[in-house]
Amino acid sequence: MSRDEKRRLGSQVLEMFNHAYSNYMEHAYPADELMPLTCRGRVRGQEPSRGDVDDALGKFSLTLIDTLDTLVVLNKNKEFEEAVKKVIKDVNLDNDIVVSVFETNIRVLGGLLGGHSVAIMLKDKGEYMQWYSGELLHMAKELGYKLLPAFNTSSGLPYPRVNLKFGVRNPDARTGTETDTCTACAGTLILEFAALSRFTGASIFEEYARKALDFIWEKRQRSSNLVGVTINIHTGDWVRKDSGVGAGIDSYYEYLLKAYVLLGDDSFLERFNTHYDAIMRYISQPPLLLDVHIHKPMLNARTWMDSLLAFFPGLQVLKGDIRPAIETHEMLYQVIKKHNFLPEAFTTDFRVHWAQHPLRPEFAESTYFLYKATGDPYYLEVGKTLIENLNKYARVPCGFAAMKDVRTGSHEDRMDSFFLAEMFKYLYLLFADKEDMVFDIEDYIFTTEAHLLPLWLSTTNQTISKKNLTTEYTELDDSNFDWTCPNTQILFPNDPMYAQSIREPLKNVVDKSCPRGIARVEESLGTGPKPPLRARDFMASNPEHLEILKKMGVSLIHLKDGRVQLVQHAIQAASSLDAEDGLRFMQEMIELSSQQQKEQQLPPRAVQIVSHPFFGRVVLTAGPAQFGTDLSKHKAGTRGFVATIKPYNGCSEITNPEAVKEKIALMQRGQCMFAEKARNIQKAGAIGGIVIDDNEGSSSDTAPLFQMAGDGKNTDDITIPMLFLFNKEGNIILDAIREYEAVEVLLSDKAKDRDLEMENMEQKFSENYSHKQRSDESLRSQDPSLDSYILENHEASIQETECTTLNNQPQEQTEMETDSDSNVNWDDDNKVQPMESILADWNEDIEAFEMMEKDEL
Repeated sequence: MSRDEKRRLGSQVLEMFNHAYSNYMEHAYPADELMPLTCRGRVRGQEPSRGDVDDALGKFSLTLIDTLDTLVVLNKNKEFEEAVKKVIKDVNLDNDIVVSVFETNIRVLGGLLGGHSVAIMLKDKGEYMQWYSGELLHMAKELGYKLLPAFNTSSGLPYPRVNLKFGVRNPDARTGTETDTCTACAGTLILEFAALSRFTGASIFEEYARKALDFIWEKRQRSSNLVGVTINIHTGDWVRKDSGVGAGIDSYYEYLLKAYVLLGDDSFLERFNTHYDAIMRYISQPPLLLDVHIHKPMLNARTWMDSLLAFFPGLQVLKGDIRPAIETHEMLYQVIKKHNFLPEAFTTDFRVHWAQHPLRPEFAESTYFLYKATGDPYYLEVGKTLIENLNKYARVPCGFAAMKDVRTGSHEDRMDSFFLAEMFKYLYLLFADKEDMVFDIEDYIFTTEAHLLPLWLSTTNQTISKKNLTTEYTELDDSNFDWTCPNTQILFPNDPMYAQSIREPLKNVVDKSCPRGIARVEESLGTGPKPPLRARDFMASNPEHLEILKKMGVSLIHLKDGRVQLVQHAIQAASSLDAEDGLRFMQEMIELSSQQQKEQQLPPRAVQIVSHPFFGRVVLTAGPAQFGTDLSKHKAGTRGFVATIKPYNGCSEITNPEAVKEKIALMQRGQCMFAEKARNIQKAGAIGGIVIDDNEGSSSDTAPLFQMAGDGKNTDDITIPMLFLFNKEGNIILDAIREYEAVEVLLSDKAKDRDLEMENMEQKFSENYSHKQRSDESLRSQDPSLDSYILENHEASIQETECTTLNNQPQEQTEMETDSDSNVNWDDDNKVQPMESILADWNEDIEAFEMMEKDEL
């Protein structure tokens, strides 16, 4: 990109900022936000409530405070001087209003401190702000003291909200009853609070912020080193145990690394590196970043990503991990090219999950950092696309309006303060040369709201003990930790094709149905090494995966019970690197199997055939589901006639709902998630469901108990019971349908005693057929026992072997939870008998009952 083109785009950013800022000042100030569609200010209490979104509004001219240091970055020093005077004169921080501690900290406290930082810089330069005497800092200190009551908890974690006038737990405060807060809410305070302490000499702010960070670190999940999304501020228990790098956690990780940069405390770097290692081990699936469970980190917690994770490539640049930053950024850019903006949430196959886009700046932030790290002009073109899309789709006469739906281009009457505080700052810096700036941006660190804090604070008013608390909680292996600034020549080779070779395989990925295809595209193009196969992605039915195993020296052995056994012989690997990948794959698989074995096992359930001529005598061992009705809490169980659904796999809308309504649906395993099958039959009116294994010959007496897991989403909408039958047990029901048509079953937690109705039906049945049964000796079985159909709850025995053994079942989707299985064996020495033998057993028993009646026993 030519220098003239860069200057033109920089000027365009200035014009766009002027459009947004002047409209706010003309139509909204002193309100907190501009409503760009109706050209008026948003004042809390005067406009309809938007719920938690409004917690950022405190009647303190939010947008103006948030924009202060942006004015200086954009060389609008005169406008900055006027804005500071307005803030000092007009803004009142003593309002009787409940606000978010997190939002007030990053936007208002950060805005005041950022404004103070650039004000004293301009004053030192001698042209502007000569009258300034720290008024913004005095306001920041006042606000800091107003936030401190939120920290009045035994844990040190702050309440999520505080009343600016009355604090918390005051009769007039209308807050202080909350028990939970998000990890980012409690862990994104240290930069602003420490800066306030360093600027003022009042150490209390930094102390409170450090205590909150210490508590979160202590409560991390020790085996995975991950943190959850939501934590109880009194007990420290994790309320939401999913973990990612997006909403709810994002800036906690950001502030650990930046706190080390600003404050020079090694413990913050140790903690960040520990978390980062866990993120790259469990959450990062380049180019995706998927949430996992903190206690089961190999299990994905959801199948979509939120837009806030777009900051992470920028943080990876600061860490020095360039390659995954390029990959994730490129994936996000492809999503933007498809939808014009980044949807609030999108699925792993890049469909819209939540369609809103409130003009978030995180992607622009990562674009700026990647350009600074690489100098690759590609990122200037990315920035140009962002500018064009904002002007084409978001610009309105009174500013820029958030997108209500990126698919339709509809607008929302909203322009958040962070749009001016961050978006224009990062876009301008992307195109600005050093000589375009009135100060050196490298002398400052950006907060999560892009406010500027000077690095010289690290040596000012160091009243906090530098004692390293991290090693009190854990012994850290810091052999992989970087304690020096990385060499950029090593980080980013002096090769203009390097970044392009990483991006090229992702160029068309958004149009693909499954992001797993990325690795294959990269290999076919020869543009880079193929990402190694992850254990959680492995499918024994996938021929490409089997080929990768062979290359890594891993052989696969099929067992009779439907499982497969994996054994690695490093000498058989294609290369030493492949052998290393194979060893890592086996270690991951062992860890995955071990975690699955440790998961709490639900007991087996029962499918009892209760209709004529079975009358409850046949009880089939069934696998439970981790969703739907919990049969252990419904003692009566679910009883109904069975019906085979169409399509038989249950993976689309049921085409014979009239046959399924008020019945228990029979369906075949495979081709989609179990939860999807459940939702489809529930919609068709079924009262329950039985999934029959499609693996020919599988049986509960030879295979471990099978649990049907969810799909990584919330399954509370599934309210019917679902059970799983292996192939042989399922065929017993199918054979019964073929012979008797109307077959009624009972789904329960364990076999029920035959009720009076069953007894009466059986009595009539025995009277009608007793003569025939006496004379027909050929129907008798050699073994009259029916014990093989009575459910026996044996204690699970976990068998550990040197090899990793998994079910050789095709996964419903790529997530491991689809076929969540383990090597837990439910012992049952009995064999499944054919239908003729079963009937013979019943006939003999009925004859015996009649003889007992005659003998008056």
